[in-house]
Amino acid sequence: MDFNMKKLASDAGIFFTRAVQFTEEKFGQAEKTELDANFENLLARADSTKNWTEKILRQTEVLLQPNPSARVEEFLYEKLDRKVPSRVTNGELLAQYMAEAASELGPTTPYGKTLIKVSEAEKRLGAAERDFIHAASINFLTPLRNFLEGDWKTISKERRLLQNRRLDLDVCKARLKKAKAAEAKAACEGDTVPDFQETRPRNYILSASASALWNDEVDKSEQELRVAQTEFDRQAEVTRLLLEGISSTHVNHLRCLQEFVESQTTYYAQCYRHMLDLQKQLGRFPGTFVGTTEPASPPLSSTSPTTTAATMPMEPSVAGPVPPGEAALCLEEVAPPASGTRKARVLYDYEAADSSELALLADELITVYSLPGMDPDWLIGERGNKKGKVPVTYLELLS
Repeated sequence: MDFNMKKLASDAGIFFTRAVQFTEEKFGQAEKTELDANFENLLARADSTKNWTEKILRQTEVLLQPNPSARVEEFLYEKLDRKVPSRVTNGELLAQYMAEAASELGPTTPYGKTLIKVSEAEKRLGAAERDFIHAASINFLTPLRNFLEGDWKTISKERRLLQNRRLDLDVCKARLKKAKAAEAKAACEGDTVPDFQETRPRNYILSASASALWNDEVDKSEQELRVAQTEFDRQAEVTRLLLEGISSTHVNHLRCLQEFVESQTTYYAQCYRHMLDLQKQLGRFPGTFVGTTEPASPPLSSTSPTTTAATMPMEPSVAGPVPPGEAALCLEEVAPPASGTRKARVLYDYEAADSSELALLADELITVYSLPGMDPDWLIGERGNKKGKVPVTYLELLS
């Protein structure tokens, strides 16, 4: 118990001297040991890395889970070391509502059939979103969080220790400076030859004794300064090595960022394919017009996410499937049928993919007709002397 009290008193004394030194530095009443420029740059770089990592981490969490209440719930489960309960995505919930609506409103009606088709697509989108969130959490969020909760805490601890070592060093410097000043003053007073006729000749003896005492104090302060300087240099080197490790952290975060981009690319590629497939299915219902510059997608196959992302076209083609024997058809030589021509209004701009197609402008009127054996998703359109294939989904038939 006695040892603990002594240690407590010693720690309190050290804390008090550090507090006094820190306060005097803030008010400009004490000198401060400055770190070299390279060390300051490392500190600034580390602080910047920590601050931006926190911002990127928080915003990525918002991207993956926009609901703040859900984020708080997940945070609490993680702190309690409990498994986060499975939660349906917004797409899956929408798919459930659409399926229930179709069941109640009539699954055989055009609206009910469309609801079922869209609900199936939304369910696939929700599953793709779930996979993306899982991959992003493991490959991107977890490494960022590990840096903040692991490496950065170690760096912060060593920086605080370095700050304490610097305060101790500056306290020793200030103590030595005061001791030397007192020693010089005592030495000057001792150089005066005393007058033994005075009633109190003991002043000379006291001055000589004080000079010797300050001599001892200077020696002791110099020894403490050497020890403090050694500890400060050692701690500065440890902290410097940790700060230089930020470069490795950047490399690791770069790799995680690339994996995040790959996961996001795969996710959007899957969404792209699901929606194209849905557009093709919706285009088969009478009276349904889907304005798009994208082609209908073939039925989804069981391909891996990596393959899906790799095969996603950068610039979608607008050419539709060409029926057998139609590629050799010369439209200029084909006369329109005597009956069956109709007027149509163009819903959206359409850029022809090749010479066999007719470019369209929104809201213009053209004449359209069909030829035997043609793909039902395409018609022959005429505008003046120009003729070419046009997609049905871009048209509103008027008469």
